[in-house]
Amino acid sequence: MTQDYCRFCNGEMDRLDAMHVFVTVADLRGFAPAARRLHLSPSAVTRQVAALEEHLGARLLQRTTRSVTLTDAGARYLVRARRILADVGEAEETAQAERTVPRGRFVVSAPYVFGRLHVAPLMGAFLLRYPEVRGELVLADRMVNLVEEGVDAGVRIGLLDDASYVARAVGSTRRVVVASPGYLETHGRLRRPDDLLRHDIIHFTAFSATAEWRFAVGGEESRVSLSPKYTTNSADAALAHAEAGGGVTMVLAYQAAAALRSGRLVVALAKYEPPPLPIQIVYPSTRLLSAKVRAFLDLARTSCDWRFE
Repeated sequence: MTQDYCRFCNGEMDRLDAMHVFVTVADLRGFAPAARRLHLSPSAVTRQVAALEEHLGARLLQRTTRSVTLTDAGARYLVRARRILADVGEAEETAQAERTVPRGRFVVSAPYVFGRLHVAPLMGAFLLRYPEVRGELVLADRMVNLVEEGVDAGVRIGLLDDASYVARAVGSTRRVVVASPGYLETHGRLRRPDDLLRHDIIHFTAFSATAEWRFAVGGEESRVSLSPKYTTNSADAALAHAEAGGGVTMVLAYQAAAALRSGRLVVALAKYEPPPLPIQIVYPSTRLLSAKVRAFLDLARTSCDWRFE
């Protein structure tokens, strides 16, 4: 923020303060009663009105030893000053209400599959609970810039290293290696991460552009570089091919949950899985926490079981 802009803002705020003092003097017909009402000294009230008159280049009040009356210019200015102060008060009340009662436009972003399966139901419940909110849900498997794209809150999976965002943990998920029972019967069981080198690999690129899968071996991170037979940026496509017996893939646990429950897929190399990734709701640190974001966080924490471990 530039110094000129700060001086402009300070000047505007000083003028509003002076306007408020002038209206109070006019209402109470005196500087002393206005000073008592405003909890200011009489000299401070006098200086504020004098500064306002100097700025306008017109006398607003006629002072005598016994009374204070409005000049013609003062009477006309009083009408406009009341209107301006009322508008400012209404704007402040509206802004404060935005922080206490969820209302207005509310935009949430989330990864495509997680958003479809879990954030969409949460958003629906949120809108039913707060009917004054107009909701938008943006599903995208990319890093959405919340500020530039006008998004109030984003659901993110993974560690956050961006200091411009505030993150609130609402769950966690494992990275799982899965394959169909039929595929493993035909091609052999996986006992160690290096066994992957002998298998058909379906690489889901959300973890990394290169097919380098990470594991935890003996408390240390181990990486296995693979040559995929099939590469896709779609978890649904990777899982569908794995279910069809096309090979082994690594996805997030929530993505494979339905197939694992039904037995269409099974987990391999579970004891070598890296630590779970946090599921977080993030919002820009430059913004005050609005009532909408606060209520959305509270609803997620109390109504959603997002622990996929």
